Amino acid sequence: MLTLTRSVGETIRIGDDIEVHVVEVRGGTVRLGFKAPREVAIHREEVYRQIAEANLLAAQVTADTLGALAAFAPTPATGQDTPPAETVPAGPDAVEAEAARPAD
Repeated sequence: MLTLTRSVGETIRIGDDIEVHVVEVRGGTVRLGFKAPREVAIHREEVYRQIAEANLLAAQVTADTLGALAAFAPTPATGQDTPPAETVPAGPDAVEAEAARPAD
C-alpha cells in the first residue's frame, strides 16, 4: 500500500484521469473530493460491500425461482409432423453448396 501525506487543497493523481482532492481535515475526519470518468465507480468501503452482497444474492437461483419461471416458458408442440429445418452452411462454401443443391 502506498501511503501519502497531503494537506488541504492538495491533490493526488491516479493515472491520467483520476484526481483525489483533500477538501477538509477536521479532527479525525478527512473529506476527499474525486474527479474521475463516469465509468469509474467510486464508493465508500461499506457501500461497496453492500453492493457486492446484493449482487451475490441476486445471482443465486433457487428451485422456487426456477419453478416460478417455468410457468412462463413456452411448451414444445407435440404430435406435429413438421420436418426439422434444413441448415445451410455459412462462409465461402455456402454459395457453392447452395448451387449444388437439387431443386425442390
